[in-house]
Amino acid sequence: MGQLFQRRANAIATLIVVGVPLLIIATAAAMFALGRSDYMTGVGVPLEQPVPFSHKHHVADDGIDCRYCHTSVENSGFAGLPPTETCMTCHSQLFKDAPVLQPVRDSWQTHQPIKWQRVHDLPDYVYFDHSIHVNKGVGCATCHGAVNEMPLTFKTQELYMRWCLSCHRDPAKFIRPKNEVFNMTYAAPSDQHSLGQELLATNHVHTAGLTDCYTCHR
Repeated sequence: MGQLFQRRANAIATLIVVGVPLLIIATAAAMFALGRSDYMTGVGVPLEQPVPFSHKHHVADDGIDCRYCHTSVENSGFAGLPPTETCMTCHSQLFKDAPVLQPVRDSWQTHQPIKWQRVHDLPDYVYFDHSIHVNKGVGCATCHGAVNEMPLTFKTQELYMRWCLSCHRDPAKFIRPKNEVFNMTYAAPSDQHSLGQELLATNHVHTAGLTDCYTCHR
């Protein structure tokens, strides 16, 4: 009786048995890596804005406090974007004819707000409150990075759940004195964890429930 299968059938069967699982694993690994790449997360990539606003110029060079523009950050879930009136407080006198500021002047004249692109944009199913973090001693730079050094603003963190949980599991590593929250050049001391443990009590941080699902998903 002749052979039912050719000799190469064994090689094909081996390729299928070994190759298909490897292909599945490689594809899954590639998708996993892609989902955490800067291309997908936007980390380090400035968004195109109607006006190329420089935090470096306004914060580091001119010494403007975060709260001058983000007025609601201490008492609201949102930090808030400055209205055109805030911009024109200075720019009605400074660089008032600069071409790059034409969108600001147009907004002022037409009473239409500037359509800024959100750099840090969480999904709708995530609850985040700026005020609770600020009032418990979480500095702006902890989440937003050194924006005082950014000519154009970009994300420095992926904002995935694992990153949030790294702080919620051990906030003592990141908390700072309340009077240093808006200090963009603050450097954590060598005994940060010991200081953090003290600040948890001083700033009335209740760690129980910080990792509960309901804390961030409501």
